[in-house]
Amino acid sequence: MTYVSWAESCSRSDHTARELGGRSFMIYRPEYGSRASTILLKYLGQWRETAAVLRRERPEAVFVMTPPLFASLPAFLYAWRRGARVVLDAHSAAFMHPRWRHLQWLQRLLCRRAATTLVHNAHIADLVREAGAHATLVPDVPVVYPAIDPFARPAAFTVVAVCSFNYDEPIAEMLQAAALLPDVRFFMTGNPKHLSADLKARVPANVTLTGFVTTEAFGGLLTGADVVMTLTTRDHTMLRGAYEAIYQGTPVIVSDWPILREFFAEGACHVDNTPEAIAAAIGEVQGNLAAFRAGAQRLRARKLEAWASTRQAILDRLGVRADHGS
Repeated sequence: MTYVSWAESCSRSDHTARELGGRSFMIYRPEYGSRASTILLKYLGQWRETAAVLRRERPEAVFVMTPPLFASLPAFLYAWRRGARVVLDAHSAAFMHPRWRHLQWLQRLLCRRAATTLVHNAHIADLVREAGAHATLVPDVPVVYPAIDPFARPAAFTVVAVCSFNYDEPIAEMLQAAALLPDVRFFMTGNPKHLSADLKARVPANVTLTGFVTTEAFGGLLTGADVVMTLTTRDHTMLRGAYEAIYQGTPVIVSDWPILREFFAEGACHVDNTPEAIAAAIGEVQGNLAAFRAGAQRLRARKLEAWASTRQAILDRLGVRADHGS
């Protein structure tokens, strides 16, 4: 199995490939950026690299992360020529981000062509099934870091905020909450080039912008933090940083959406994304840290058990024996 992602990094892709016995490839041409004037060149370059990977690897099954939906086109072409099968791993943004809404007709068409579409939640699964396609619910995948860089955390209560500075993240509210808690240290991940100048000017002294960190450093942050915070203003969105933290046994603070209450029923605080609620949640975890850590460990065990069934369902769909997928 080969897993292709047109992205700089994606832990879900890497860990899914690892769990299914395949290889993950990040294919990304950063020199073209994401500008309208260069996006065609970028996609053509990534298409050529994807085709080269597939010719070299000759997989029987190709997993493709979407968005962008165009990443799946060379995979479908390869599958048509080689008799292989394509699995789409459709993130919530593939259906809900404004950038991709006008391509939903193509999304539905390609879902019908795929062996199955992996989705994060029941809402997206319903959209796929309504399109006449097969969906497999994969809310999360076990996260294992082969190596971790030790996190030189401060003595103060430490919050790691997992961010990408996307439009659905309440960054301003997180910064305001940090300003309310000067004795708490915050480490905010993500490439700050996506942070507006206005927000950069409002970063309090107790917030460190880590920038884009390596996988090893990110693992160190998640395991070394007292609590990991990742928030969204968009419903039906799974928060990858939150389940990555739970798999390390670290409590989380997440937004108060039904899907996130369902998938983070223990070891978690749910907030309405206001600065006051965020600050109160941090105080609640700080005051009951042992109980939240115990809850995170119980949730981790439940997720590992659920993944075993999900993994088998994916392999069954592809007609692959479990001992070949491990």
